[in-house]
Amino acid sequence: MTDPAFDIGARLLAMRRAAGLSQRQLAKRAGVPHAQISIVETNRSSPSVATLRKILSGLNLTLADFFDPERTAPEGPFFDEGDLVDLTSKLSVAGAQDATGGFSFRQIGDARKHNLQILHEVYQPGADTGETRLEHFSNEGGYVIEGALEVTVGDQVRVLTAGQSYLFDSRIPHRFRNVHPGPTVVISACTPPYL
Repeated sequence: MTDPAFDIGARLLAMRRAAGLSQRQLAKRAGVPHAQISIVETNRSSPSVATLRKILSGLNLTLADFFDPERTAPEGPFFDEGDLVDLTSKLSVAGAQDATGGFSFRQIGDARKHNLQILHEVYQPGADTGETRLEHFSNEGGYVIEGALEVTVGDQVRVLTAGQSYLFDSRIPHRFRNVHPGPTVVISACTPPYL
C-alpha cells in the first residue's frame, strides 16, 4: 500500500539539499542519469525500489532512513509481529498489476546494528522490483514460504515455489517478480544490509 500523504519527490529534494549536493552531483554519486533525479524530485514518475535505493545510495541512506528517520527498531532479542519495521508502505511500486499495492518488506530489528537485514517479504500478484535491476555490495538469500517468485540473477532466471530458496552475491544485477496468481511470501536475509 502507498501512503498518499508522503511526498517522495519533496523528501528526496530536501535530503539532497541537506547533503549540499546538486542533482548532477547526486546522480554521479548514485550512478544514475541526471534526469532521473529530476523526474523523481518533481514526482513525474514513481520510482521502483531498485531506482530509489540506487539514488539513496548516493546519499548513504537506506529506505528506512528515507521514509522514517525518527523510528527506532525494538532491541530484541525477540520480536512480535507488530515490532517489524515497515520499509515499503510509503513507496508506490512501479509495475505492480494489483492496484491495492505491490509488496511489503518488513525488517526484523535494527539491521545496521547487527550488520544483517532479515526481511519478511510479501509480493502481491504482478509485483516486481522493477526493470532496473538491483545491484549492491552484499550477499543475500531467501526462502519461499508460499506462492511463486521469479528470481533473476545475472543471465539466470528461475521461478521458485514454496520450499525453494536462493543465495547469491548481490553485486550481480538481480530482480524479483511475483508470477503467482496470489501473494508470494519470502523470508530473506542480506549482509551487509541493503534496504
